[in-house]
Amino acid sequence: MNQTLVIVPTYNERENLPRMVEKLLSLPVGVDVLVVDDNSPDGTGKLADDLALRHPSVHVLHRTEKNGLGRAYIAGFQWALQHTYQHVFEMDCDFSHDPGEIPRFLEAAQNADLVLGSRYSGGVRVLNWPLKRLLLSRLAGVYVSLITGMPFSDPTGGYKCFHRRCLESIRLDEIQSNGYSFQIELTHRLWRNGFRIAEVPITFADRVEGTSKLSRDIVAEACWMVWWLWIQNGFRRSPRLRPS
Repeated sequence: MNQTLVIVPTYNERENLPRMVEKLLSLPVGVDVLVVDDNSPDGTGKLADDLALRHPSVHVLHRTEKNGLGRAYIAGFQWALQHTYQHVFEMDCDFSHDPGEIPRFLEAAQNADLVLGSRYSGGVRVLNWPLKRLLLSRLAGVYVSLITGMPFSDPTGGYKCFHRRCLESIRLDEIQSNGYSFQIELTHRLWRNGFRIAEVPITFADRVEGTSKLSRDIVAEACWMVWWLWIQNGFRRSPRLRPS
């Protein structure tokens, strides 16, 4: 068993999953892969089982229904904590997140508890997005920073590396958010409690295969969630604790 786990949530990702697993297992650093499948109608779950039979480093967690990205990651985090992994990644299966960036995340994680992959650190690194989607993402980041005070350039991004101690500090069953707001909430909980957070620049490419899971409900949830996080932090726009 490797010390690093990459959680890959899937729903109808049959076209992407075999290539993603191949890329992850060929990295110069050893990783295990946990596929969390939400009962994909296209047979992604069965394909994941076949991959796990061929590769001891691939594991599969089956869920009975499509219940949101946040719930899939919570299930993956709980599974990771039942084992001995020290670093746990979130990443998409559609190649919008480049698996080749993982060694850089792990290097940054030597001096951080949470590493965020940033599409906007030092410039814009987004490929093949329509202007409307890009503006929505950038405005969301500004909105989050203004309300919560978090100083990160890309608080809604979904490419992250958590040290085990971060996940152990969170009561995972209490997390209710999904989508964008799930990413914001996790980062805010760790930031306000003094964990060290670093950003690494990444290049984000829009998916080629499959369809996007973004919806109006996901955007609306993120809009009100940041106000709730501000209230939870005692109306502060700074961490409660200093980084240790």
